[in-house]
Amino acid sequence: MAQISRRDFLKSLPALPFYKVAWPYLATAVNNQRQDAHTPNILFLVFDTLTARHVSLYGYGRDTTPNLARFAERSTVFHRHHTTANFTSPATASIFTGTYPWTHRAFHLHGTVDEARVNKNIFSLLPDAYYKVAYTHNLLVVSLLHQFRGELDLFKKTRELCLSDLEFADRAFFADYSEAFWAEWLFLRGGATPPSSLFLSLFDRGRRFAKKRQITQAYGELFPRGVPSLHSLYFLLEDAIDWIHDQVTQFPRPFFGYFHLLPPHEPYNTRRDFVDMFAGDGWKPVVKEQHFSSEKHTQQFLNQQRREYDEYLAFVDSEFGRLYDYLDKSGILDSTYFVLTSDHGELFERGIRGHITPTLYEPLLHVPLLISKPGQRERVDVRQRTSSVDLLPTIMQVTGQAIPDWCEGEILPTFGSESSKDDRSLFALEAKSNPKQGPLVKNTAVIAKGQHKLIHYAGYPHHENEYEMYDLTNDPEELNNIVTSENVVATDLKNELDKKMQQVNQPYWS
Repeated sequence: MAQISRRDFLKSLPALPFYKVAWPYLATAVNNQRQDAHTPNILFLVFDTLTARHVSLYGYGRDTTPNLARFAERSTVFHRHHTTANFTSPATASIFTGTYPWTHRAFHLHGTVDEARVNKNIFSLLPDAYYKVAYTHNLLVVSLLHQFRGELDLFKKTRELCLSDLEFADRAFFADYSEAFWAEWLFLRGGATPPSSLFLSLFDRGRRFAKKRQITQAYGELFPRGVPSLHSLYFLLEDAIDWIHDQVTQFPRPFFGYFHLLPPHEPYNTRRDFVDMFAGDGWKPVVKEQHFSSEKHTQQFLNQQRREYDEYLAFVDSEFGRLYDYLDKSGILDSTYFVLTSDHGELFERGIRGHITPTLYEPLLHVPLLISKPGQRERVDVRQRTSSVDLLPTIMQVTGQAIPDWCEGEILPTFGSESSKDDRSLFALEAKSNPKQGPLVKNTAVIAKGQHKLIHYAGYPHHENEYEMYDLTNDPEELNNIVTSENVVATDLKNELDKKMQQVNQPYWS
């Protein structure tokens, strides 16, 4: 007799007319999946916009992350881990798919994975025995998870852990969430152009103002810089941490949980007890020349924004510490791979503040990665270069699954039979100005190999074909562009990157 999977069975329960009839089968299904030593849980915790360059664990000049440092003492710490893009959609899609942005094609704001690759993701590849859960504050990640929702046992809605969410796209047009979100945005709020509906946009602005005032009155004393928010989304990080804290002991085992929380993404609205904790500390960053894509911010402004980001990060670290202490004391870490990372970083230099930029400097690409293996008690440091595309094959390795041939990553060092070679080539891409299906004409592309990193700007006005190269070992701040003085290395990297871009564009040029 054919057996129904636990996940399909659980999804079929609402169709059963009587709870008493369903319960014996439910109990059997759950009990048959009790965890043993060979089926570890997997817990992903992603803090959005967390650059490794501001993490004290990695040598930053401010003590921003003492709790992350505590966690590191029982983790594998990756010191040269890089993301594949400088904003959420393409960077997170690389975590989910193990492929670069030119392959998964989710390189636009609110971008989604190419339809031909929707079923090639970490959720679909995991064994069916895993109970799969996802939650995010970030509506860009919602668009991606919406594509994979058929693989999830629990896709918790963003608003359920928020103080306010005035979006309605998912309420009215759930099946077409991403398209509906953009339609709502253009209709009510606009972007580079005015909103399509003047009257309704004024109404929408009024209700947002009223909701902001209400929330500020309720929580303004606790958050003097403003309640954590993004657009009409207002939330407390504490609520999401509490929910994860409560749920991890209740999920059926083994579980795979992906939790993508918005802080320390802007606005940098830290809690009262962290406000001005770094004010007057005397620490100053290296001053760097303006970039051709500079937003013309002054150094004084950038330093102020950096300090507020650091104070927000310290708040995030304290909330992480609460969750870590619970996971440790409850014993969950004895049977769980706990992955902590970020999708991309943040920039406070060269006249630029933020991450929506053509640039791909290290503060945007270098992100934390710490993984605690089940029962791990000692720290392991990995200094080989690694990428976010390596997370999917590593999860496949630890769950005993075959690594698909379309995956562009490798098993992370210490998780496989062989360690990654330091001379492998890793890539990153910014290409949001290009059509989803078409050649990447205007883009910034990076190749990193050994101690060198080459950046290529293509298609920008007055910078149509421009290169930068840095020796990250001897020049970690990327101050000295050596693209002309290191001719042999530069030529090799240029040729390899040009060949890769030709391969990427070939189907569209044919």
